[in-house]
Amino acid sequence: MSRHLRKVIAAVLIPFSVAVAVGLAVLWPGGAPGHKGDSGLGFDRTTESGRVVRIDQVRCADVHAQPQQPPPGQQSGDPAAGGAARDEMCEKATIEVTSGKDKGRTFPEIVQPSASRQYEKGQKLILAYAPKAPKELQYSVSDVDREMPMALLAGLFALAVVAVGRLRGVFALVALAISFGVLTLFILPAILQGSNPLVVAVVGGSAIMLVALYMCHGLTARTSVAVLGTLISLLLIGLLGSLFIGWAHLTGNTDDQTGLVHGLYPDIEIQGLLLAGVIIGSLGVLDDVTVTQTSAVWELKEADPSAHWRTLYAAAMRIGRDHIASVVNTLVLAYAGAALPLLLLFSIADSGVSTVATSEIVAEEIVRTLVGSIGLVASVPVTTLLAALVVSADRTPASVPATAGGASPAGTGRGAGASVGRRADGADPAPAPNAAPAPSAPAGRGAGLPGRGKGRRRRAK
Repeated sequence: MSRHLRKVIAAVLIPFSVAVAVGLAVLWPGGAPGHKGDSGLGFDRTTESGRVVRIDQVRCADVHAQPQQPPPGQQSGDPAAGGAARDEMCEKATIEVTSGKDKGRTFPEIVQPSASRQYEKGQKLILAYAPKAPKELQYSVSDVDREMPMALLAGLFALAVVAVGRLRGVFALVALAISFGVLTLFILPAILQGSNPLVVAVVGGSAIMLVALYMCHGLTARTSVAVLGTLISLLLIGLLGSLFIGWAHLTGNTDDQTGLVHGLYPDIEIQGLLLAGVIIGSLGVLDDVTVTQTSAVWELKEADPSAHWRTLYAAAMRIGRDHIASVVNTLVLAYAGAALPLLLLFSIADSGVSTVATSEIVAEEIVRTLVGSIGLVASVPVTTLLAALVVSADRTPASVPATAGGASPAGTGRGAGASVGRRADGADPAPAPNAAPAPSAPAGRGAGLPGRGKGRRRRAK
């Protein structure tokens, strides 16, 4: 890359990187703030490990198992309704505490046949501990211990990435760890501290973008172009999201989790939290699109070094159109899959399409999807244009091909040969693979021109 082009890219990216670093320093939270009372989530309670040591079959009536509330339209006691019939059999699981000061202590857990969570002997559990409760009620099952399958799945993922990506895959895993660290150590605590969620998302997302792209793809011109394309697209997503979230009067407080967070931390701006989620959710797909388009332009330029930037742009856009179709479809299906239970509820209610689409809980997902998709679509022409202009403006001097007979394209004779006949470091250039050896000075005219001179005279005689 030419020195002038490096200066232009550095003039844009260095101030941006400095601004991101200053934003991290100013907004760094130093840990999540505390709150008064129980969160209601169970994550802040003391937990211990446990396991199922025994399972017995008992009559539900003998252990006074209370039937669950049946769904509307079904009667209590009906097995299909989830209630416990009089002669129905329940499971009595004996749970052993395997950690903490009460290690070895056991307690029973009654499981009805219609319960969503069923136990197996030897299964590991997470137990909630309430020290102020009566002794027989101090321990209860909080969740299932999923540490082993989750760790195994993560190991398989890392193995697949390294096996296919090799060293590039290792760098990708390191970048992933750093991105997760920025999310958990900066973005989430800063939002809980009361900082503007939009500003926090922009600063944290930019830091993730810089680390991930440069670590995975190297400190090169094409990576810098991908960074610029991602940055422009993120700004567009932020502007459109802010406009339409405010215009549609979306509050962001549409589910129990958001309401609980707002109840525990009233200073959090829930509407800004919605916009921050849009930006962070679009960042990962944006990186994929911008890097792919930049690489396509560079490869096209290497295949045809004489191609004009308009030719490169048109060819790369044909690739980008296919990319747009697949990425937008992926993004829409991802949001639809996350909101599938909600869509099922609206289908059960037999609501009209307009009613469903304009309700806040669905309109929030629609705005999130469409704003992110617009940013993705815009990133293709923006990044492709930047890459075509940058790779065409690169004026790195190339080697001048030699023509037959040793003459240069600029002309013939000794003057032209002198201009290209010596390398920049003063050494003699290496001979071309098909070039004939140069004649030595003392060889004379006869050695340099075989078939002439004495040989021709003899044939004449």
